[in-house]
Parts: sequence; structure tokens; C-alpha cells
Amino acid sequence: MALPQLIVYPTKDLERAKQLFTALLGAEPYADTPYYVGYRTDGREVGLDPHGASNGPIDYWDTEDIAAKVVELTGAGWQVTSDPRDVGGGLLVAQLSDGDGSTVGLRQSPG
Repeated sequence: MALPQLIVYPTKDLERAKQLFTALLGAEPYADTPYYVGYRTDGREVGLDPHGASNGPIDYWDTEDIAAKVVELTGAGWQVTSDPRDVGGGLLVAQLSDGDGSTVGLRQSPG
């Protein structure tokens, strides 16, 4: 599996986080909504999630078949914390936990 293509940071103060990450990344966000702010930089996406429930960033790994990857990972011991769901435009995401507090995400592009 390649490196994660999306890293999402949970935030309680979206406006402050946007200011900080714009300075850090040296770029304006390509997506700027009340429920998600996204930046594209160096071939990766960095997102800010005001509704994130994790204690730290979540790396999202791209997959062509999210349902099959969830089955594969749960068979290896991962626990589903968020079933695959459409977050808009056919983009599917899911989250899994290792049981020790670490969370990873899966992302399937539409089409």
C-alpha cells in the first residue's frame, strides 16, 4: 500500500485551525466549508474536520474497494469505528481502530 493521500486533523476551532494551517502550508484551502476545510499540497491532501472525534490526525488510505478492504482489515484485527459512508459526491470513507487508540481511515473515490 502506498503512503496515505489524505491526513485529517480534528479541530474544535475551525477558523483558528484554518489560519494556522494556511500559514504552515503556504496555501489557501481549495475547500472551505463549515464542515470541512481542505488543502492540496505536495501530492497529498490535508483536511480540517470540526466534527472529528479522534485525539489526533487520521491518515486516510486510498482503496478501490472500501467494503472489501474493511473485511480484510477486520479479519486482521482492526475494529470498525465508522462504517463506510458517502461524504458527498460519491466519495466513501470509513474509519478503523487498532484497539490501542490509533485510528486509520479508508477512502474510495467515486466511479
